[in-house]
Amino acid sequence: MKYLVTGGAGFIGSKTAEKLLANGSRVICVDNLNSYYDTGLKKHRLEILAENKGFIFFKGDLEDKAFLKGLFKRFKFDAIINLAARAGVRYSMINPDIYVSTNVNGTLNLLEMAKEHKVGKFVLASTSSLYAGQKMPFSEALAVNTPISPYAASKKGAEAMCYTYHYLYGIDVTIVRYFTVYGPAGRPDMSVFRFISQIDRGLPIDVYGDGKQTRDFTYVDDIARGTIKAIRKVGFEVVNLGGNKPYELIYMIGLIEKYLNKKAAIKYLPFNKSDIKATWADISKAYRLLKWKPEVSLAEGMRKTVGWYLENRKWASKIPLID
Repeated sequence: MKYLVTGGAGFIGSKTAEKLLANGSRVICVDNLNSYYDTGLKKHRLEILAENKGFIFFKGDLEDKAFLKGLFKRFKFDAIINLAARAGVRYSMINPDIYVSTNVNGTLNLLEMAKEHKVGKFVLASTSSLYAGQKMPFSEALAVNTPISPYAASKKGAEAMCYTYHYLYGIDVTIVRYFTVYGPAGRPDMSVFRFISQIDRGLPIDVYGDGKQTRDFTYVDDIARGTIKAIRKVGFEVVNLGGNKPYELIYMIGLIEKYLNKKAAIKYLPFNKSDIKATWADISKAYRLLKWKPEVSLAEGMRKTVGWYLENRKWASKIPLID
């Protein structure tokens, strides 16, 4: 099988590509290597993937239609796994334009390629941020019409575009909504990576609110497994991929302290209006439809994540952090 994985140098994209390659598939990866966070981390992930002969990387942008046309003319894909996105809730409030151009227009361009080249399967990565204000645990049946950040709104737009192309052209689509993904070589704009780096270096960490807010933390390997399972033919479905057990932020910080054997200096700040106070995924549909459930506990996942940081501390500690 031959798969196009967009955002393949990203946190989730690289892990998904890694598992596809381990299954004997060929993976053509596209990433624009933008500088939202340190490109050295992205290159680190690519170096690991490049050790596999079934992996091909192209630096390119989903907004570049000429680039995409050349790519699809050269390769015939069994499925498109669109993991390329502008992520980050707070930065989307500063520069919302790029979120629409990448997350909505980029998805549209890929759907056009799928239509023209008769690629029958399309997987879109989406977000739990869409569930803001809804009753927990979050079910896929809930209306998600009240996004509270440009990031969430752009993902809603991408989801809607996918349904349109499914309805009009029969493209088989699975939308996977991710819940607070963490793990080794994670994004430096997310709390887990930031807190590990700051606590290790004796720097204070910023906690917005009282630390009692909860997140359904999900280990990246579990997310990648679920994303690959989502390649199966379903018609059109939206599926939650989450840990199914929310934990308070302060508990997660305690795990980092335990595995680093260091105490955190916490600076409490006002809660950010664009943040969700709690997330909790109903994953019954993921099990029923994809036979997927998370396998890695938060304690085990944090142990592995801190372990990766310590093994790579010499360069990982120098990665600029993003708040």
